[in-house]
Amino acid sequence: MSDNPRRFGPELTASGARFRLFAPDVPAVELEIEGRVPVPLTRTEDGFFAGEVDGLAPGARYRFKVGDQPVPDPASRMQAEDADGWSVLVAPPDALPRAWSRPWHEAVIAEVHVGTATPDGTFLGLIERLDHYRDAGFTVIELMPVNEFPGRRNWGYDGVLLYAPDRAYGTPEELRALIDAAHARGLGVMLDVVYNHFGPSGNYLPLYAKSFFRQDISTPWGPAIDLENPLVRAFFTENAAYWLSDFGFDGLRFDAVHALATDGAETFLRELAGACRAVRPDAFLVLENHDNIAEWLTRDDRLYTAQWNDDWHHALHVLGSGETTGYYAPYATDATEAAARALGQGFVYQGDPYPYADGPPRGTPSDHLPPDAFVSFVQNHDHIGNRPLGDRLAGTLAAERLAVLRFVLMLSPEIPLLFQGEEALLPTPFPFFCDFEGELADAVRNGRKAEFGDFFSAHGEAEFPDPLAESTFRSAIITDAALASEDAQEALAAFAELAETRRRLVWPIAGTRYEGSQVKRSGDALLAHWRYEAGELVLALNLQDSRSTIHAPSETPDARVGSMAQPAPGRLALGPVAAAFWSLPA
Repeated sequence: MSDNPRRFGPELTASGARFRLFAPDVPAVELEIEGRVPVPLTRTEDGFFAGEVDGLAPGARYRFKVGDQPVPDPASRMQAEDADGWSVLVAPPDALPRAWSRPWHEAVIAEVHVGTATPDGTFLGLIERLDHYRDAGFTVIELMPVNEFPGRRNWGYDGVLLYAPDRAYGTPEELRALIDAAHARGLGVMLDVVYNHFGPSGNYLPLYAKSFFRQDISTPWGPAIDLENPLVRAFFTENAAYWLSDFGFDGLRFDAVHALATDGAETFLRELAGACRAVRPDAFLVLENHDNIAEWLTRDDRLYTAQWNDDWHHALHVLGSGETTGYYAPYATDATEAAARALGQGFVYQGDPYPYADGPPRGTPSDHLPPDAFVSFVQNHDHIGNRPLGDRLAGTLAAERLAVLRFVLMLSPEIPLLFQGEEALLPTPFPFFCDFEGELADAVRNGRKAEFGDFFSAHGEAEFPDPLAESTFRSAIITDAALASEDAQEALAAFAELAETRRRLVWPIAGTRYEGSQVKRSGDALLAHWRYEAGELVLALNLQDSRSTIHAPSETPDARVGSMAQPAPGRLALGPVAAAFWSLPA
């Protein structure tokens, strides 16, 4: 626990509970407790309204009243029903989930959306699926955002009450039970958190705390969150520490920090890492940051553990699929060279001009960072859901090409992440879905149609998934029958074999001091060397439709996929569409 007192959310006292609401822009606030007369709160100098009420116990329902408008506690720990209803007083945990500890280089991450990962879409339902992830070879489960959102279903990034697990998924105690069950199986658990915006419905902060936002700075989600305000920063840093301290999460993934749009963003990111490390020094702290700022990942500073590497994904996606439109276009001029840079140095763009939407130079040099400063993926929720149909590569890409991409993901020393069901090559889509009402529902529906106008005009409304329809949500659910199918079981066995190969051949070397990398190119084939104190990892890759011969270790590869032959010592004939891997102890 941090020594700093919490400023947001209710606290139980010996005789009842203490309540606080940051509401600097209104003259008065009342506390409503179900079944009681409203209580006027007292304004404090720092912009809060506060008060204590005797005779309350966990389970009591409360909310604040601003003028004539009842509002939930923005730091509610649990909602009675939905985001705009009663907040619930919650007791602190009697005990945290059992301890879990594992080094970061051993992370193999399954990204999971609680609402679609199992047929019942709950924390308790996911417990029943944990053996599947453990047996497949994963070591970490990363939950997409679980905080309270409006309605019964949400794709993940429209949360408005950042301290409360959504009631559609379960209670805080049921979330702790999930984490404890994962730890009992040797699985760590991370949580994806969103601090760059609130969802478009159910956020009442602008009603009483306009200073939470900068009206003069616009973002795709409305006025920017004012991170120059220390109390605003504290709302989020306390939230991050809360998930680690009160739930026992082993790490956090911070969504789109490049979208933190005010001058306080750098200060905030430093304070955020500090607050997390004060609670859990060994927490896995992972950024999503399109700006590619390598300095956040420097090991000596102990700020952030790693960054999701979209560059790796984009380069390998273009090389493997041939798709070159949209945000893949900057990697299409020479996809092999982009893949070489991603494999050997992490970022493709390291201060280079970024030729997408006339972007400015992007990134900083990253070749000094170890490979485990980067989380790599063949797919994740974004790159599936950003497609009109939410379709996966398992349903569209030739099997031999997908097999090579999985091979490279699992045997190169970056940290691999797979989206739920990908380990079994399920074609289950993950289209965007939500549960808004009225004009907002129409705006979302029309916005999605406009975003994919070319698809919509070519295929028509019948093929386009309505994001508001329950059937769109249900199409994304990973069913027991899908996982039990013969094809899925065959793919799962192949993935488990790759995971075991990584455990046996990559971990013993990648867990030692990193000494640098080199990626050699022969035509459109690549040979990547990663050097460590304990030895060298080598990967040969050819995703072209023609054979390529490269200089390679004279030893027989430890693992391979696709056709290849060694015509002479130190020479390897690769492909077409093939890869090989060597683990060479010092």
